[in-house]
Amino acid sequence: GVENAIEISYRTVDENPAKRVFLLSQMIHNPIVNEDLQKKGIRFIMDTKGNQIIPWEDLTSNDIVLIPAFGTTIKIEDKLKEIGIQIELYDTTCPFVKKVWNMSKKLGDNESTVIIHGKHIHEETRATFSHSAKNAPSVVVKDIDEAKTLAEYALGKRDRAKFHIEFEGKYSQGFDPEIHFNKVGVVNQTTMLASDTYEIAEYFKRIMEDKFGVENIKNHFVDTRDTLCYATNDNQEATYGLLEQKADLALVVGGYNSSNTSHLVELCERKFTTYYISSANEIKSRDEIHHFNYHKHLKEHSKDWLPNKSPLKIILTSGASCPDSAVDEVLDKVLTYFNDVKSKEEILDELKKAKL
Repeated sequence: GVENAIEISYRTVDENPAKRVFLLSQMIHNPIVNEDLQKKGIRFIMDTKGNQIIPWEDLTSNDIVLIPAFGTTIKIEDKLKEIGIQIELYDTTCPFVKKVWNMSKKLGDNESTVIIHGKHIHEETRATFSHSAKNAPSVVVKDIDEAKTLAEYALGKRDRAKFHIEFEGKYSQGFDPEIHFNKVGVVNQTTMLASDTYEIAEYFKRIMEDKFGVENIKNHFVDTRDTLCYATNDNQEATYGLLEQKADLALVVGGYNSSNTSHLVELCERKFTTYYISSANEIKSRDEIHHFNYHKHLKEHSKDWLPNKSPLKIILTSGASCPDSAVDEVLDKVLTYFNDVKSKEEILDELKKAKL
């Protein structure tokens, strides 16, 4: 989905030199890709929070507007159509995001409530919520703790009057946990940890079993695991594999506002000293690195980050939206701090021979 969106964006600029080309917001949460798109003349209509940068009144039916990989809300789709802009030709919404939307519609058609595991301010979740709320009662939970709070409202263990305050901006119009908890299904913002989504789904399944009985669960809970994004899930599974290794530190490469990258950092931090960097430029020297603390949402500088030992083992991984070239640049830069280094080509050749 990400690769497709980037390819369409570049091709659109090349094929329409006489037209203005806009993106609703950042194509993906990766600064390298977004900066390159801007250099090619693409302008962003909104920031990642949905705040308007370019007024709708400035757009004309002759302009091209690209819908990013996260998708967009029905309200914005209607606005673009009202202006006369063709959105079908330049819709780069990731197929897995659309798969979630389709599942949400099926849940609504089946008189089910949609529980969305995601960050309610994230572009993808805003888009998914918009499409879901059109067809079904919908509510967003960011983690298992919020899921448990929602369940307590549904079971009448919390004052219903406080629900609309605690879940402000996270539920569809008319949503009532006491009424809309007869049948549920869980979908997710595709960049969330798949294991967390599964945990939330299993939790709600148990709640429905307690409420209606195990023998009746098929009438009250819908299994939606097949909507999980395999690309994000593969990245996460690979990172779990890395956690089984012994290493001295981990480098995670990706945009600082990338949800799936921050989850990989969270996983690596469980075992390794972890540095979250956006590119090789953040590595200033063998003795200094600039990195992002996603817990505090601020940049930090660390000294003596590269242990002076031999052999030294480093875990290197990246977010789903991070270009391979950015990871290669990080690898190449780290290797400059060591002597007698084998080239990547030599290592790949050795690995190929070992498999034969």
